Amino acid sequence: MKVTLINTSDAGGGAPAACMRLLRALQAKQVDVRMDVQEKKTDEPRVTSVVSKLAAGINFLAERLPFIWFRAKDKSVRFAFSIADSGTDISNAVDVADADILHLHWTNGGFLSADNIKQLFATGKPVVWTLHDMWAFTGGCHYSGDCNHFENECGDCWMLRNPETNDLSHKGWTRKAGMYAAAKNIVFVTCSNWLAGVARTSALLKEFRIEAIPNPIDTTVFAPKGKAWLRNKWGIDSDSQIILFGAANILDRRKGITYLVQALHDLKKNYPDTEKVEIVIFGKNKTFDVGSLPFKAYELNMIDTEEEMAEVYNLADVYVTSAIEDNLPNTVMEALSCGIPVVAFNTGGIPDMVDHLKNGYLAEFKSSADLAKGINLILNSMEKAVFAANAREKVTTSFTGDIVATKYISLYNSILKK
Repeated sequence: MKVTLINTSDAGGGAPAACMRLLRALQAKQVDVRMDVQEKKTDEPRVTSVVSKLAAGINFLAERLPFIWFRAKDKSVRFAFSIADSGTDISNAVDVADADILHLHWTNGGFLSADNIKQLFATGKPVVWTLHDMWAFTGGCHYSGDCNHFENECGDCWMLRNPETNDLSHKGWTRKAGMYAAAKNIVFVTCSNWLAGVARTSALLKEFRIEAIPNPIDTTVFAPKGKAWLRNKWGIDSDSQIILFGAANILDRRKGITYLVQALHDLKKNYPDTEKVEIVIFGKNKTFDVGSLPFKAYELNMIDTEEEMAEVYNLADVYVTSAIEDNLPNTVMEALSCGIPVVAFNTGGIPDMVDHLKNGYLAEFKSSADLAKGINLILNSMEKAVFAANAREKVTTSFTGDIVATKYISLYNSILKK
């Protein structure tokens, strides 16, 4: 069985990380797997860039700049909507031609246009498409917020400067309807049960087979480590109570940092014994002032390697995400794998990983007060060791590379028989 994974890049975000982990998990199960990308950032020999740097840059700008300049409602949605009208035909690439199965992942950013995806469908090869967000069944947005227009036909899009019935989102929806008309043997996979449920309500995908298979994680890299020596290495007081928060971009609208800030102020105001509480933040941060937080904060910015990232999780007593829209965030799974309890809103795919009052706390959606309650509960629990053990167990029994790869191999075999 020859499988070719297709993703915009092999590093630099949640989808690339998940795709690379799947590549390694499939390799470990003796699958002949390759990965084709627009931009190669690692030295993994099984990854091939199938687009020149010049073409990649031109396609990215051709797709992105017109939207930013003329279509986007404001800067908060500049990268929340992808038109997919520019890209590269990779249907004749060596790994595509040799594959028994094409496995699409995240292909935006000027990599594949809707027409290019249709060209892959036209090869007649079985296709698996893992959805890391909602883009495959909307008119262009990656997460729809409160909008449910994708259940019928997109249009009047709240992300556009001039929404109307036949706006850019409706044209994108129509283009995808034509794209799927060429899809004969395709299965959609969502990383969470939440996204599977949403996808099944969409007009574009409701007639297709949809499965939920989580992303895998390397539990040997993301594992509990000695907290004391790591805090000494990273210059953090061993007696502190550390709250960890992070994201690829902490100011991404979906990460809900305003709810976190309010929760931390609620924690400081309404709960005793917070003198030893400190905050560690990682991820890209252009404008957020960590000085606005009510506790001492350490800002680590971007973390380059998984090994360092695992160390950062092990600095913490609790990992907090205030995300208001998310599929199956890698950060939550990584924290749990390191034995760190997680406090989060009860939304998206997070309940697939966080079991309330067992390995973390699921707060009422958008309630900063309940988020603060959960943080306080974990920090001061008399059963910290139990929370930590449950966090690790959740991952080792549900999300290891072996478990996830086995599920995908079973799926591959099922569509090869058609």
